[in-house]
Amino acid sequence: MLDQFVGVDAAPSYPPYNIERTGENAYRISVAVAGFTDQDLTIEVKENSLSIRGEKKNSDERKTDVLYQGIAARTFERRFQLADGVQVVGAALENGLLHVDLVREIPEAKKPKLIPIGTNGASRTIEARQAA
Repeated sequence: MLDQFVGVDAAPSYPPYNIERTGENAYRISVAVAGFTDQDLTIEVKENSLSIRGEKKNSDERKTDVLYQGIAARTFERRFQLADGVQVVGAALENGLLHVDLVREIPEAKKPKLIPIGTNGASRTIEARQAA
């Protein structure tokens, strides 16, 4: 079901991500980007493809020598294929997670429509006889 909404291009598993449903037609992609700032990240939508890129800027400016680096901060690009009608409505970087909010907009012509059921005189007559 969700595969129809967001598809993921074959890619390495870095960085890890979650896809969550936050409402009836609202979704969120959360990408773990610890160590990246908002200036290190780029989000681009082109046609039906969402691309998230991360690249550390000038790591030579460090004021300390790293003796052991266990926190990955390598350059990455993660692509998601969006279904028709899915729009990116916002993004936020919070506690090392990049949240990209999506909304699926269903055109009026494709929305389910309730059709009222009318009654004719014959059915009203039957109901009246049963009540008597």
